[in-house]
Amino acid sequence: MQDLFDNNDMTGLAEAIKSGDVSAKEVLEFSLDRLDERNPAVNAVISERREEARNEVSDGLPEGPLHGVPFVIKDLGMDVAGSPSTNGSRLFADAVAEKDSTLVERYREAGLVVIGKTNTPEFGKNASTEPALFGPTRNPYALDRSPGGSSGGTAVAVAVGIVPGGHASDGGGSIRIPASACGLVGLKPSRGRTPTAPARTLFSSPMSVHHALTRSVRDTALLLDLSAGPTVGDPYVILAPKRPYVEEVGADPGRLRIGLSNTLPDGTPVDPECSAVTTSVAGLLEELGHDVTEGAPNFPLDALTAGLSVLMGIPMTIEVDERLEALNRAIRDDDLEPMARMIYDRAKSESATNVVKALQELERAAQVIGAFFVDHDLLLTPTMARPAAPLGLLDTANPMSIWEHSAGYSGLTSPFNSSGQPAISLPMGHDTAGVPIGVQLVGAFGREDLLIRVASQLEVARPWSIAPVWPPVPA
Repeated sequence: MQDLFDNNDMTGLAEAIKSGDVSAKEVLEFSLDRLDERNPAVNAVISERREEARNEVSDGLPEGPLHGVPFVIKDLGMDVAGSPSTNGSRLFADAVAEKDSTLVERYREAGLVVIGKTNTPEFGKNASTEPALFGPTRNPYALDRSPGGSSGGTAVAVAVGIVPGGHASDGGGSIRIPASACGLVGLKPSRGRTPTAPARTLFSSPMSVHHALTRSVRDTALLLDLSAGPTVGDPYVILAPKRPYVEEVGADPGRLRIGLSNTLPDGTPVDPECSAVTTSVAGLLEELGHDVTEGAPNFPLDALTAGLSVLMGIPMTIEVDERLEALNRAIRDDDLEPMARMIYDRAKSESATNVVKALQELERAAQVIGAFFVDHDLLLTPTMARPAAPLGLLDTANPMSIWEHSAGYSGLTSPFNSSGQPAISLPMGHDTAGVPIGVQLVGAFGREDLLIRVASQLEVARPWSIAPVWPPVPA
C-alpha cells in the first residue's frame, strides 16, 4: 500500500482503485494512519472527518473520476457540512458549517473523500501559515521554515503524503506561494473560473479564486475540469474552455513567445537562488523550441496598491461584522490578531467612493498588465522573490513585519490576482538548504489551457519527484 500511495498522483490512485488493485476503504485507512503519524510534526490538518469519511466510503461513493481518493479542504471560505469553518480566526473558533459549499459538492460528485480541513493564517492575510488559533504549520523540508500561505496547511498535507492533493485558494499568491515552498504544482485559475458559492464572490472579493495543490500537472488539469463552471447567482461568467483541460496535458503548445523577468514589479532584483532556477527554466524552454526574451508587463504600482489596501480588507470586515451580529456583541480585543485588527479598523473608515475607486483601479491594472500579453504568450518569473521564509519573519502580531517583508514572497504573485489572469507555480529547483523553489508562468486571461500545455511539457522535460517528504528535516 505504501508504494501504491506514495508513487501515484490522484489520477493514478483513482485508477488503482477502479481496477481493483486496492479498495477505497484501504486507501482511506492508510491516509488516516498517515494523518496520525505525520500531522503532529507539521500541523497541517486542524480538523478531522474520520468517521464521516468512513461512513461515506461504506455507504458507497459516486463513481466519479477520482472515486475513493482522500482529499483535504482549506479552512478558509469553503464549507464542509458539520466541520468547523474558522477562517483561522479566534472569532470563528466555534463556527460549524451547516452545508457544503458548491465546490465541495463538486468534489464529492467526483468521488473524493474529504478527511479534514487544513490550517490557514487568519482570513488568509499572510504569506505564511502561522495563526494564533492553531499555531504554525511547518515546512517538512526544513521545520523552522514556512510552508508559505495562505494555503500552507494543504500544501504540507500533500507534501508529507497524508493526501495526494487538496483544495486551496489564492487572493494574492496563496496557492502559488505554498506550491513553491513545498515542491508542488499550484495553478491559480482566471477570475471567475471556479465557484465560491454560497460565499459571496466577485463583487466583494474580486481577487480571490479557488483551486488546488497537487503533485502533477494532470491532477491540476483534472480537478479544474471537475470544479470549473458557473453556479446560480454568479455575478458574471467566464468563457468555457474549448475542450477539457486534461486534453491539454501533453498537447503541443506550439512555438511560444515568453517574457522572462527576474525582478519585482518595482524593479528590485530577486534573490540569486530564485533567479538561477528561473533562468535555468528559461534555457529549458528555449531548448523546447520557445522564444524567450527578457521583458515584463508595465506594472501600475499605484493601481495594485489600491487593490491591496482597500479590496483585501473590505470583504473580511463585512464577514467580521456579520459574525459579531450573529453573536450579538461588539468586537473584543482578543477576537482578531493585530494584523487583521489593523485591516478591520482601516476598512471601517473607508468611504464608498474609495471602494468604487479601488474597483476601477483593479480594472485599470488588468488593462495595463494585460497589454503585455498581446505580444507575449506567457510570462516566466520566480514564484517568490526569496526562498521560503523562516517561521516568525512574517508575524501577524507585528503588522509592520508583514509590510516590510511581504513583497519578497507575494510581490510576483499578487499582480495577477489584481489582473485576474491565470498563473501556475511549478517545482523546478531547490535552494542550498534543499527547500524547493518554484517558477511561475502567467498566461493571458482565460488561457489556463496554454499554461497546462507548457507545464506538462516542462514536467516531461525535467520531472520532479511526487514522493512524500518524510521524515521532515529538523530545524
